[in-house]
Amino acid sequence: MADLNAFLKPEILARITKLGLRAQRVVEGTISGLHRSPLHGVSVEFADYREYSPGDDLKRLDWRAYARSNRFYVKRFEEETNLRATIMLDASASMRYGRGPMNKFNYAATLAASLAALCVKQRDAIGMAVFDDAERIWLRPIATNMQLSKIIDVLERARPERTTELGSVMMKVADQIHTRGVVIIISDLLCDLDAFYASLGRLQFQGHEIIVFHVLDKDEIELPFNDSVLFKDIEGNEELFAEPWAFRKAYKAAMETFIGEVAERCRFAGIDHVLMRTSDELGGALSHYLHHRNQGDRGRRAGKLSERK
Repeated sequence: MADLNAFLKPEILARITKLGLRAQRVVEGTISGLHRSPLHGVSVEFADYREYSPGDDLKRLDWRAYARSNRFYVKRFEEETNLRATIMLDASASMRYGRGPMNKFNYAATLAASLAALCVKQRDAIGMAVFDDAERIWLRPIATNMQLSKIIDVLERARPERTTELGSVMMKVADQIHTRGVVIIISDLLCDLDAFYASLGRLQFQGHEIIVFHVLDKDEIELPFNDSVLFKDIEGNEELFAEPWAFRKAYKAAMETFIGEVAERCRFAGIDHVLMRTSDELGGALSHYLHHRNQGDRGRRAGKLSERK
C-alpha cells in the first residue's frame, strides 16, 4: 500500500476540514450527513448536533447549546443525507508538464487526495475515475476509510503518458454513476472542447452537481520564455523551433480566450469552474474556493449547456 502522506498534506487538510464540501443541490444517500435529500416526507425529525461551519443556515443555530458550551452548534435532521462524490482525474501526458516544485499531475493528484480525505471525514461516499484516452481505473463511491487508502494507492501508481479523450471518458463514467451527487473534474482541459461540453450536458441532465478544477501551469498561460525554444507536443510527435517573443501577445490572447470561454460556458450552466495554477499555494486556493462556495447562492438557477452555442 502506498504511503498515505504522498499526496495528503496536513497543512492543506488543516485549512479545508472546517470548511467542508457541501452539496448545493439535492443529493441521494442513506447516511445522516451535511446535505439536502430529495426524499422529502421520510423524516424531518431532529437527529443530533454538529459544530457550526461557515455557510450553514443560521436558522438552525441552537442558542441553548451555545449558552451551555459557548460554542456554536446547528441542529441536524434525519432528512439530511450523505454526499456521493466522484472525482475524475486527468492522467494524460499533458499533465506531466511543469518546471516548479509540482507538475500539473502531482498538483492535481494532491488536490484529488485532499478532496477525497475531506469527503471521508464527512462520512461521505467518494469514488474516482483516472483517465487519459480511456478510463484506466474506476473506484465506485464508498464511504469508508479504506477507500481513501485505495485512492492514494491509485494516485501513486498513475503515470501520465497517453493522449486525452476527456469527453468520451466522461460519457462512460456517467453511465456508471447511478445515484445523483457531485462530479469533480480535475484536468487541464487540453482536449476536444465540444466533446467535453457534450459530456458536461449529459452529467447535468442526470442531475449531478459539477465542479471543474482547471489545472494549468503558469508557463502555459503566460509563455514567459525569451530565448529561442524547441516546443514539443507532449502528447504527439510534432516539434517547433521558435522565438516566443514573436508570438507571445497572440498566444496569451488565445489562452485568455480559451480559459474565458470554458469559465463562461460553465457559469451559464451553473457549473463551478475553478482555475488552479500550479504556482498557486494549493491549500490557500482550495480553502478560498470552499469558503466562497459555502457563501454562495445555493438556490441559483442555471441554463443548460445544450442551450449555449
